[in-house]
Amino acid sequence: MVQNTFLVIWLAFIAVAVTAKQTVIASPTIFQSEKENFELELLADGLDHPWGMAFLPNGNLLITEREKGLKLYQDNSLLNIPLNTFPEVKTRGQGGLLDIAIHPEFEKNQLIYFTYSHPLPTGSTTALAQAKFVRQKLINPQTIFIADTGSNTTKHYGSRIEFDNNGMLFMTVGDRGNRDNAQNLNSHAGKVLRLNDKGAAANNTFFPEGDNALPEIFSYGHRNPQGLTKHPETGEMWISEHGPRGGDEINRLKGGINYGWPIITYGKEYILGSIGEGTHHPDMEQPIHQWTPSIAPAGITFYSADTFASWKGNLFTTALKFKLLVRQEIKNNKVIHEERLLTEEVGRIRAIKQGPDGLLYILTDSNNGALYRLSPHN
Repeated sequence: MVQNTFLVIWLAFIAVAVTAKQTVIASPTIFQSEKENFELELLADGLDHPWGMAFLPNGNLLITEREKGLKLYQDNSLLNIPLNTFPEVKTRGQGGLLDIAIHPEFEKNQLIYFTYSHPLPTGSTTALAQAKFVRQKLINPQTIFIADTGSNTTKHYGSRIEFDNNGMLFMTVGDRGNRDNAQNLNSHAGKVLRLNDKGAAANNTFFPEGDNALPEIFSYGHRNPQGLTKHPETGEMWISEHGPRGGDEINRLKGGINYGWPIITYGKEYILGSIGEGTHHPDMEQPIHQWTPSIAPAGITFYSADTFASWKGNLFTTALKFKLLVRQEIKNNKVIHEERLLTEEVGRIRAIKQGPDGLLYILTDSNNGALYRLSPHN
């Protein structure tokens, strides 16, 4: 009898660990925009501060939760993926389990990548982990890169990751709340890194040997880049960056380039006063676009499908502060028009991805975060 009772309890535990949460797709809300009318569908809610998402080749969607959670969205359901063997994550402030990316050759190697806040004896830092994803399970998750600059603060981790067309992994790291880090080439903080798929430096020969630059650094002078996407035509990487009070930026990445923070910025101090030397410097790159006042930009993506024909080639940026989605038309690497969508409709929008179906998917950042889908309304 005792053995039977134990068996029932054990089976119940297993069921809770792997059972999918059935989600109800609510009736879509219809929106009119300048060039496309679209429907917004709630696909799933109950997510705990979702941060990143990545589509698998079969169309299923992996979603990270900042409080060290991982969900698989498939067949209109959310399945919990256990993280029992995942490295320790420091889930405080802006830290936690953050972005996720699928290896370009996932169908051959089943590899996925995560960024997270890695605990240190004093504070934490941004780190990169790798695991295999097989039959809805993480296999052998392990840390393959740890940024060298720790901090007792729990902010400005950066943490977006994206593979380029050559199989190199770009990874953003914020300045960790110490502005001087961004100009220090002996620190990973305030940088965009370029790594190979094993977490090592990817032949980044952009700096003179006398600069003693860390080999992983691709670009520097960044504050807190939380958006990263690949241009669908050029293959170049673009990022969004949080400014201080104003001065949020969109930047087009080039190897070895100094993007200015904190020497130049369009932002101001949170209380009073200016930051740095102004907005321009002859040896520092200007942003493609800047927002003052701040919108708190997070995830970004270029739309490249034909489903929303009038949006093809547009850049979409999610905004946390004003709780909206920004659509920008780009010509010759300049923003020529901007439209704001979904203002105050769904809350703080953390991430955006184009799905294999040509539709747009967004995540909202709260303790009851949600997954939404934008589709054409005919």
